[in-house]
Amino acid sequence: VQLQASGGGPVQAGGSLRLSCVASRRTSGRFVMGWFRQAPGKEREFVAATSLSGGTTGYSDSVKGRFTISRDTAKNTVYLQMNSLQPEDTAVYYCAADGTLIRSSWSLPTQYDHWGQGTQVTVSS
Repeated sequence: VQLQASGGGPVQAGGSLRLSCVASRRTSGRFVMGWFRQAPGKEREFVAATSLSGGTTGYSDSVKGRFTISRDTAKNTVYLQMNSLQPEDTAVYYCAADGTLIRSSWSLPTQYDHWGQGTQVTVSS
């Protein structure tokens, strides 16, 4: 499955953005779709993920309460609503998907087989 991420851009601190990730085809309910981010000089880190079946979600502590992941299975799309953005949220954001993940592996980027191209989010103070 191919993934296309979009929605990034510049924003001032305190602002909001919504990222979208469209899958090239309908995926089974077993699929998990996640968002990761990578800032310059840093490792790729987990942001959020959701199962496409039951809608179970998970978040990193750094974004919990500010970011919301959601899905529209009819559109093969997962969204990341980002509120109260801070300069430390600046990074390239990637969406990822995998059909075999167990819950405890959601935060591990090496466990995802499919990746989108990334979209830049820049938060200015």
